[in-house]
Amino acid sequence: MMSDTEYHRPLGIGESAFEGLEEHLEDRSYEGREYRHVPDYRRGIERGTVLIDREVVRGFPKVPRALVLETGIPTQFEDRVVVEEKLNGYNVRVVCLEGERLAFTRSGMVCPFTTRIIERLVDLEALFDDHPGAMVCGEMIGPENPYTAHDYPEVDSLAFRAFDWRDRQSGEPLAVEARRERYDRYGVPQTRLFGSYDVDEAADEVLRIVEDLEAENREGVVMRSPDATTLLKYTTSASTRSDLAYAFSLPFDYGQPFMFRRLLREGFRTIEVDGSDDIARKRAHELGEAILLSMREAIDTVGDGGTVGERHTVRASSETVEALLEHLRKQGLTLEIESDRREDGDRVLTFCKRVQSSNDKIENYLEGHVVTE
Repeated sequence: MMSDTEYHRPLGIGESAFEGLEEHLEDRSYEGREYRHVPDYRRGIERGTVLIDREVVRGFPKVPRALVLETGIPTQFEDRVVVEEKLNGYNVRVVCLEGERLAFTRSGMVCPFTTRIIERLVDLEALFDDHPGAMVCGEMIGPENPYTAHDYPEVDSLAFRAFDWRDRQSGEPLAVEARRERYDRYGVPQTRLFGSYDVDEAADEVLRIVEDLEAENREGVVMRSPDATTLLKYTTSASTRSDLAYAFSLPFDYGQPFMFRRLLREGFRTIEVDGSDDIARKRAHELGEAILLSMREAIDTVGDGGTVGERHTVRASSETVEALLEHLRKQGLTLEIESDRREDGDRVLTFCKRVQSSNDKIENYLEGHVVTE
């Protein structure tokens, strides 16, 4: 057990650096357990790193993005490149502390919904019995999802897919082959493995894989070195259009950097992928529709007296649903319950996270307020 002043040791920083980090930590509690977490990257410490019960739970590292595969892959990898699917959901890290399994969000908060529902989705008891220091990293996917809902044909409600295995305290990853073998042994479902490729052929293979994923409206790929210490991601145009459509459906709640980064991806993709001006124009047309039609629908909704916001449906026990609602409201979110029913012993709730800025500004502009530029 360590004192607060000794947290710097497992974090790999000096005492003075930890003192500087402390002022940026956020205090939280979960069912009587006090903990602190790093909400943003600070002093080389991963976002989402948690200090709890005198233990350190490392955050998941940033994954850089390739804009041009042909040149980007060789700058990151030396030999082989392992390609796995990147799924569109929300990132969770599951650990076992003093016999209790806890699920942390990307920013380091205990999610009461995921902590409870994970028991239904995957059996981790034997895994943690054998590997108590493991950090199970995965994606929660499916249409009944309280944070990032996306349809997958193979998922009716909500599912868990592991994509990494790390040491809880050090954050060191397990090599890809060992990780996949180990998860298979414990019956834990994983993200899809496409293959391992020589670095010189990887760009062509990834473009081929991404083309197939594009046709299925899926998100993209994560590339890893065999030892899993180097990561790189690349996403489909379908994913970018979906992101932009979502952002412009709430046009005053997502900042310019969010939009520009995604437009930048498509700009470089027109050079690497599009073989003609006609293909590039088709891409531009699809992007324009994603942006403009989503914003048009938002303005129309508010003009008709409706509300724009993030709509989600969840399916769980009543206690789990109530824990989620309390968790979201504690974060200052305004929730509107749109439907609440019982089905096969579960509570099925649809709610809207009201986004004040877009609702208010659209309404003001429709009433004649002018824009100062």
